Amino acid sequence: MKKTVCSLVFFIGFTVFSQNKQVLYDFAELPQTLLLNPGAETNYKFHIGVPLLSGISTEVGITGFALTDLFLSDTRSINDKVADVLSQLKSRDYIKSNTQVEVLSGGFRYKDKTYFSFGFYEEIDAIGYFPTDIITLLNEGNAAYLNRNFSFSQLIYKVDALGVLHAGITKKVNNKLTVGGRFKVYSSSLNVETNNNTGTFTTTLGNNTIYTHYLDNINLNFKTSGLIENGEYVRDASTYIKNSFLGGNLGVGFDVGFTYHISKQLELTGSMIDIGFIHHKKNIKNSFVTGTYIFEGIEFLYDDTNPNYWGDINVAFKEKIARGDNNNSYISWRPTKINASLKHSFGEIRSKICYDNTHKDFYSDAIGIQLYSVFRPLRPQLEVTGFYRKSFSNKLHTKFTYTIDDYSFYNIGAGISGQIGKINMYGMIDNILQLHNITSANSTSLQVGINLIFN
Repeated sequence: MKKTVCSLVFFIGFTVFSQNKQVLYDFAELPQTLLLNPGAETNYKFHIGVPLLSGISTEVGITGFALTDLFLSDTRSINDKVADVLSQLKSRDYIKSNTQVEVLSGGFRYKDKTYFSFGFYEEIDAIGYFPTDIITLLNEGNAAYLNRNFSFSQLIYKVDALGVLHAGITKKVNNKLTVGGRFKVYSSSLNVETNNNTGTFTTTLGNNTIYTHYLDNINLNFKTSGLIENGEYVRDASTYIKNSFLGGNLGVGFDVGFTYHISKQLELTGSMIDIGFIHHKKNIKNSFVTGTYIFEGIEFLYDDTNPNYWGDINVAFKEKIARGDNNNSYISWRPTKINASLKHSFGEIRSKICYDNTHKDFYSDAIGIQLYSVFRPLRPQLEVTGFYRKSFSNKLHTKFTYTIDDYSFYNIGAGISGQIGKINMYGMIDNILQLHNITSANSTSLQVGINLIFN
C-alpha cells in the first residue's frame, strides 16, 4: 500500500499541467491567440514577445479523485483513504498534462491584409489512464476475484517533451472572412508511451482447490525515444533541452483556422491545431511482452516478507512469456485539438486606430460559447465554455468564462489584458471558486505573458 501511495503522489506531482486555454482563446487580440487560431483577427503592425516570458501556461487536471481524498485530516488511515480512492476509480479516469513556454515569438504585417507570425516554444504533454484492473490485482491479489478477467488493455500512457519551431500566416480575405495557417517543425527530446495492449489474467479454482492462472493473449508494448542513450538513462536535464532545439527526433505538423463575421455583431471562429506527427528514430528502446501461459498453485498476491517473490515469478514467466527489446523506429501522432466559438457583440460602440491609420468600430461587450476537443488515446475529451467579454477601453480588456468539462460543472475563469504604451501584459486564471483550497480541485490553470505590441 505504501508503494501505491508513493506511485500516486509521484504521478500527480509529475503531471501538473494540462491543455485547454478557454480564457485565452479569441481574447482581446493577444498575439498568443494566434497559436490557438491562426485565423484570428489582428489589429497591430507587429509584435515581439519578451523571451521566455511572452507565454507561460500551466494547469492541473485529474479525474476520479482529488488530492484531499488522500490527505484529508480525519480519523481514517492512509491505507483506508487509498483504498477508498482506488475503489472509486474507473478505467476511463486519467491524469493529463501540458505546459508551454514561449522561448521566442514575433510577428509583422505585410501589405495591410497579411500578418506573418513565428516563434519557438517548449512543450510537455502527457496523459495516463488509471489501469484499475492492474491496480486491483497488485494491491488486493486475485484470491477474491476468481473467474474475473483482469485486462492489460487498460495500460495506456503517453509523455512527450519537445520543442516546436513554427511560422504562420493570417490573411484577411475580405471584411467578413479571415483565414490562417501555421507550419510546425517538432523536435522531440523525450517520448514514452504504450497503447493498443491486449491480454487478460484470470484465476479459476481447479481440482483439489488448486488455483489455475491464465495469462491469455498477452501482447504488451512499451516505446521510448530519447530516454536511453548508449545503454544508459539520460539523467542530465540539459540533454533534453538541447535535443528540443532541432537536435532530437523530428516531425512536422500544421494548424488551420478562420474568423467569419456572420453579421456586424455575430462572429464565428474555428481552428484545428497540431495536425502532425513525429518520426522517432534516435535513442530508441522499445520493449515487448507476448505469449500465453497457464500455471497452477500460486496465489498472485504480493508478499513483502519474501524479497525474492517477484524474482521467483519472473523465472517462471521467462520460460513461457517472450520478452525482449528492439530499436525499431516508430511514428507518434500529436494530440490534435479543435476549437470553435460563436460570439455576439453588443454594448457601447467605440473606435480604435488600426495598423493602416484608419478607424475601426468595436463593441464594448460580448457573450458567446466556445467548444474544445482534444484527441486522446482512449477517447476525445470535450469541453464547453460560455463567456462574457468586457472592454473598458482600447487598452484594457477582460474575459470571464464558465466551463463544463470532465473535471467539474462549475469551473469559472477570468482573464485581463492591459497595455501601457507598447507593453502588453496579460494574466488568466481558472477554477476561481476552489482557489481557497486548491487541493480539493480537480483542475486549475494559469496563463501569464508580456509582449511588445506596435499599433
